[in-house]
Amino acid sequence: MTAAVASHGELPAPVKVLPFDPWFLAAGLCLILIGFVMISSASIEVAAVKNSNPFFYMIRHGIFIFLALSAAVIMFRIPISFWQRTGPWWLLLGFILLIVVLLVGREINGSVRWIPLGPVNLQASEVAKFAMVIYLAGYLVRRLSEVRSSWKGIAKPALPLAFFVFLLILEPDFGAAVVLMGTVMGMIFLGGMRFSQFALIVIGCAVVIPSLAMLQPYRVVRLKTFLDPWADPFGSGYQLAQAQIAFGRGDWFGTGLGNSVQKLFYLPEAHTDFVFSVLAEEMGLIAALVVVALYGLLAVRMFRIGRRAEKLQQFFMAYMTYGFAIMLAGQALINIGVNVGALPTKGLTLPLLSYGGSSLIVSCVMLAIVMRVDYELKRMECAGVVPPPVKKKQKAESTDE
Repeated sequence: MTAAVASHGELPAPVKVLPFDPWFLAAGLCLILIGFVMISSASIEVAAVKNSNPFFYMIRHGIFIFLALSAAVIMFRIPISFWQRTGPWWLLLGFILLIVVLLVGREINGSVRWIPLGPVNLQASEVAKFAMVIYLAGYLVRRLSEVRSSWKGIAKPALPLAFFVFLLILEPDFGAAVVLMGTVMGMIFLGGMRFSQFALIVIGCAVVIPSLAMLQPYRVVRLKTFLDPWADPFGSGYQLAQAQIAFGRGDWFGTGLGNSVQKLFYLPEAHTDFVFSVLAEEMGLIAALVVVALYGLLAVRMFRIGRRAEKLQQFFMAYMTYGFAIMLAGQALINIGVNVGALPTKGLTLPLLSYGGSSLIVSCVMLAIVMRVDYELKRMECAGVVPPPVKKKQKAESTDE
């Protein structure tokens, strides 16, 4: 058949493969656009009073979206090998930023989390979380057998993680510390850690995390408030009570875009940490569930890309993709959980949707890198690159002998 085709000079029609995952890209862009609309609606009254310009936050967030998408386009063009080579340098950068923010950082609402850079502020924890994922993915590739066989391989990445968590607690940014620890644990588990080791670490974290929460009195108050926000609805339980009122007013289909009452200085941080509550009030439970479904779709497509990379034995791509998926999905889960009253109040933004330049830009960079992973995997698949299964089998046979 091949000879016949060759003799006639005809070639089979090439299979058209998109260089990106359309569902993945659509979910990300939808979340960004929904975020722009909801931030515009939730911030008008606040901006009019604080900045004498009702469109202040809308304009700034529009600029952040432009910068984030521009950064995403640039990052998509960078080969994945660059990130694998520079992993330790990213870890060093994250560590330096966490030190700098404690020295010259700007304090907002009692926390020192932002480095002032002229008209904008850089949230050091966002870059630090990104850096840890890049470094750990490279470490798992270099020490995969050690991670799967001994505690030594697990203890080594625990040291930089401990430094990062310690610096985040000093800011304080307890929410970012929890997300970072969960991401690292998830990546190591997916790297092949034995379940008994994973169970022991989970038990240890279940003891350590509440202990860290008890070190500060305001965290104890938050935990008590979480259990019963209506015990003090005008004091410590104010945010959670107002968020629940927003969900109650929204009912199934909402009060209409722009008709939120809670954003009129009743619900603090309406355009940042609690933008999901405003969305539920104005657009209803159905729209809120659509947003949750978009985050679910985004996470599922990321895990599928990571699984494809693992099957092609591109382990750095796989673990990095897994890390970004766990981080984005975990942070979205915590923020939504806080908004609905299922989790204690945390100062975590909703990725791609909340107001904030640092979070939006870093999240878009993560998505762009995952899209690059998908692109490089498709190039390998089109070129006929397949993993050598025989090599693994021979290794197992020699071990049995």
